[in-house]
Amino acid sequence: MDQGHTEIRASGTGGRPRSTHRRGAVVAALMLAMALAALDATIVCTAVPQIVGDLGGFSVFSWLFSGYLLAVTVTLPVYGKLSDTFGRKPVLIAGAAVFLLGSLLCAAAWNMAALIAFRIVQGLGGGALQGTVQTLAADLYPLKERPKIQSKLSTVWAVSAVAGPGVGGVLAAYADWRWIFLVNLPIGALALWLIVRHLHEPERKPAARPRIDWAGALAVFACGGVLLTALVQGGVAWPWLSAPSMALFGTGLALAGVVVLVERRAAEPIIPGWVWRRRTIAAVNLALGALGLLMVAPSVFLPTYAQSVLGLAPVAAGFVLSVWTLSWPVSAALSQHVYGKIGFRNTAMLGIGTAALILFAFPFLPYPGSAWQPALLMLLLGGALGLFQLPLIVGVQSTVGWAERGTTTASVLFCRQTGQTIGASVFGAVANGVLASRLGGAGDLDSVTRDLGAGAVPEATRRAIADAVHAVYFGAACAAALAFLVLLLLAPRRFPVLTD
Repeated sequence: MDQGHTEIRASGTGGRPRSTHRRGAVVAALMLAMALAALDATIVCTAVPQIVGDLGGFSVFSWLFSGYLLAVTVTLPVYGKLSDTFGRKPVLIAGAAVFLLGSLLCAAAWNMAALIAFRIVQGLGGGALQGTVQTLAADLYPLKERPKIQSKLSTVWAVSAVAGPGVGGVLAAYADWRWIFLVNLPIGALALWLIVRHLHEPERKPAARPRIDWAGALAVFACGGVLLTALVQGGVAWPWLSAPSMALFGTGLALAGVVVLVERRAAEPIIPGWVWRRRTIAAVNLALGALGLLMVAPSVFLPTYAQSVLGLAPVAAGFVLSVWTLSWPVSAALSQHVYGKIGFRNTAMLGIGTAALILFAFPFLPYPGSAWQPALLMLLLGGALGLFQLPLIVGVQSTVGWAERGTTTASVLFCRQTGQTIGASVFGAVANGVLASRLGGAGDLDSVTRDLGAGAVPEATRRAIADAVHAVYFGAACAAALAFLVLLLLAPRRFPVLTD
């Protein structure tokens, strides 16, 4: 049975919370901690011109995002296992402290290399924030109430997606770009204070000294870092079939073999084999990996489409994208009424099946079209994905006990993050390939985007961009269809939920 380990009665204790006020304070802390991670990417991207103007390093500034993403992704499995071994509270406190230290160092960076290094430090803490917050959300609430906290966390992401660029732009324009990192300190300090004061995990039964799989953690970190670097930089810093790409992929595959050997021999492996042997967890991992992949299409390519094809200003283009953050949390909050009747798997299949149809409809939009047309599709897409993601996360967390929930949650988030990295690489190659064929081999999506501010985009270029984005959306629809098939063929009809 699932044994809750928070003084405020996590799910599985069979009772109501001892203190609603205390649980509310912990939930507020989790939302603040999630806001730190959610705001990070959107608030930084708007200040890139000011950062490059001050520190230089335009050729490598993309590593401000890639370095952070790599650190978050490869540390998720490690923090998941540590939270199952030592409890959520120490892992969350340590992660928040590392994130805040990285933020302070970023604000003090003296050149681009230092800023990139400190962003990686931030990412080392960000992995703990994302994974542990999601795990605690399941600990704090029984199954019937989990959509409440998940919808609150989804709202945090939605608000951050809308507010982040504006806050970052204001700070960069009227203060200094360093404030986009310093603003994390008071938010993080308040979250830490609430966690230390209100989150109390009762003493666990005496047990033998826990064995920490440090060799496995190092192997996972090295393997993930090398493979994700190959995916992030391939086709950007060097061609896909070049010597650096082949060397990184070869090294990554060799390290993957090392991970398997080390984890098989470890007493308490960082990535235990049961994560992939259990049908439910394996199916959710693969399905959410496909979700990460398809999310790249709107989040990365739609703003360029809105500006170059529809002729919108950057703010209006951002609004076309942000509308899906309005319907996503609403749909997620209402999904409990659906999966309560037809089950987790069928609800998720309904959501991702609808998403596949919406994504497939995008290439059939009229050219050049009006802004309301892609905005409407994004609104519908957010609703469909809210119906897909939350039932899977709530469902898979409900199939494991407390001692396995951190590892399970981390594996799900790890697969979603990896899917996003793969999607950025694959769809970037697809878009550039279509552009090259339409423009006679000249130009790529990045160079076209940089030219938007110079004046009107030539008609041939507009059509080329439209074709490229249509191809990307078709690929995203295929990823959604793949997720549907995974759930249909691999996931059990009814998730083996543990009784609260």
